[in-house]
Amino acid sequence: QVQLVESGGGSVQAGGSLRLSCAASGRTFSRYAMGWFRQAPGKEREFVAAATSGNTYYADSVKGRYTISRDSAKNTVLLQMNSLKPEDTAVYYCAAEGLHSDYVSITQPRYYAYWGQGTQVTVSS
Repeated sequence: QVQLVESGGGSVQAGGSLRLSCAASGRTFSRYAMGWFRQAPGKEREFVAAATSGNTYYADSVKGRYTISRDSAKNTVLLQMNSLKPEDTAVYYCAAEGLHSDYVSITQPRYYAYWGQGTQVTVSS
């Protein structure tokens, strides 16, 4: 079984920074992609960033401000968030790759089979 636990959320002013962590357990971490999604009130869940063993992917809305990284030895994936904006306010979820068809994009929720509980990020103006 795979279990994911997020931490590091909180409240910051616009322009500030936060670093989210996701601790994973249950399988060989380095073999699978890891992703971050977020969901704001009244909006659908949206892709934020993802990392495979050799590539990273970012939503246009966060490109240049967020950085995803992973530490296989610690089974941890991080999301460094800089220059935060009020529109970044959401619950952020960590996800781990599951079984999927080849045509499923890494930006789609159904690419992933395992999800954390989420951590709240609030950015005030």
